[in-house]
Parts: sequence; C-alpha cells; structure tokens
Amino acid sequence: MPDRAHPSSDAVTISYEQVEQAAKAAGLIVMGALHPRVTDAKQLDGGTLLLLGAGADFWPTLKTSDEWQSDDPVDRWSLRVIGQMAQDLSAQAHFPFGGPPYAPFIDWALKSGRTFSSPVGALVHDEVGMMISFRGALQFEHEFPIPTPKGASPCTTCAAPCTQTCPVNALNSQSFYDVAACHDHLSTDQGQTCMTGGCLARLSCPLSAGAGRDPEQSAHHMRAFHPS
Repeated sequence: MPDRAHPSSDAVTISYEQVEQAAKAAGLIVMGALHPRVTDAKQLDGGTLLLLGAGADFWPTLKTSDEWQSDDPVDRWSLRVIGQMAQDLSAQAHFPFGGPPYAPFIDWALKSGRTFSSPVGALVHDEVGMMISFRGALQFEHEFPIPTPKGASPCTTCAAPCTQTCPVNALNSQSFYDVAACHDHLSTDQGQTCMTGGCLARLSCPLSAGAGRDPEQSAHHMRAFHPS
C-alpha cells in the first residue's frame, strides 16, 4: 500500500516524547523505536522509526469514531488517524495491512528490542504481553534519541503458562501454532470462551494485563480471524 504522507525536507525536529504524546492523544501507544540506518538498512534508509499500537484507550476511541460504522473500522481508523499524525509531524506513514507487499512489522518489532518471540512462537511485548496490535508506524528523516529497551525477553523468567493454556494445544512449544486445530476448536461450543473473550493462551501471559484490553475488542479480532 502506498504511504499516506511523506516527510518534508524542512521539517521541524520532533522528539520521541512529542510523538508519544501525540499517540496517547489518539488512543495509541509507542510500542517500539529504532534507527533503521543502524539496524534495518536493507529495508529503510535512515532516520527514526516508531511503531504505534493499540493502547487501553484505543477501543473506546474507535467506537466513537466515524469509522466504527464502516465494514473495516480498525484499519480505516488507523489509516486516517496515523495518516494525519504523519502529516502533522512531517513523517512518513507505514501500515501492517493493505498488501501484498506488506511492510515488515514483525521484523521491525523484533529489532526494536521491545518485542520478542514467545515459547509458543507468537510475539510478546514488554508492556502489552501477547495482546499485540500494531496499527502503523511513523518514519522520520532525522535521527533523534529513543529510549533504551529494558533488555532481555520477559519470557526468560516466566513459567510460560502460554504453553499449557490452550484447550486444544494449538499454541505450543513444539509446532508453535496449529492453525487448523485452532479454527476447529473455535467452531465448537467450548471455543466460544476464546471467541468472546480472546485467546486463552495469549491472555495467560502475565504481561497481557498491561494492554488493558477490553474483551469486546478481543471478540472483534476473533470474529475477523474466525468468521462464523
């Protein structure tokens, strides 16, 4: 998908804190940052890249938006809001949807030092655990200071309940993700717990509580993943 905004050559220097405040005002959080010149030169050329995701205020903000009545409210809202942020902050917007080709959000997330591979293969974030929802990214022409990541993966000191919580072992530490088993389970009466409240394995991650995820939001994503 084409980028929705492009940086201006005479853009005013922006700080990490300014982007963080703008994201919070929109119902988003900064989920990672990197300098592509150093860590991602094959995909982006220089500057600073900030990954934006759904925070605790995202869902109520979305539900009061014009996009809520559309057939694809989450992506439409993300295009408008993050596209406007890109214009306001003289940045270039990237989105994890709209392809192929798709922007390499998983690669960017792992290189930010705040997202890691969990024992079941799914990504885990140092703030929102396994309830990850990247909505877009902003790339700035110039480099500015970004926070140093906390360090090692939180999974290194975790008992890994994610490996033992799925009722049908669809998420596991051997084959990682049995998609067919997951869909089969969601079609049963027993699978309605996941359909209405979210994936039990992802919710079992101790850090997932940090997402402040409304069960209604999880149900929305589950319906998109497994339409009835």
